[in-house]
Amino acid sequence: MTGTQREACPHCGWPDRAEPFQIVSRHGTAAGHTVWTRCGCGSLQVRVVDACGMRVLSRSGRG
Repeated sequence: MTGTQREACPHCGWPDRAEPFQIVSRHGTAAGHTVWTRCGCGSLQVRVVDACGMRVLSRSGRG
């Protein structure tokens, strides 16, 4: 799923604003950070953290 505008993982309900279950990697960008995380259910997520806050850009199916 791409362009996710939900408030929680659609697979298990883990809140997007909660601490991620696991941080896989973090990369600095000109505007902030791109953070790859894994949800409690195993779903891989791409998060962007910038001046606008944090948002999930994409997430995989259950892992």
